[in-house]
Amino acid sequence: MHIDIDQDVCIGAGQCALTAPDVFTQDDDGYSIVLPGAENSGSPLLREAARACPVSAISVSETVR
Repeated sequence: MHIDIDQDVCIGAGQCALTAPDVFTQDDDGYSIVLPGAENSGSPLLREAARACPVSAISVSETVR
């Protein structure tokens, strides 16, 4: 699974980190980042976290790039 966060769109709302804390966290500036190894975690909340983003900055695809 591939997770992409468009840092130019992210506003740091943190909904992804609240929804799937095993996949997402926030950097020192408050913007979302994917935790190391999280793309292979199989978290059931991953897609829900992407949907929760208020600016649609997160995309999830089945294909690993």
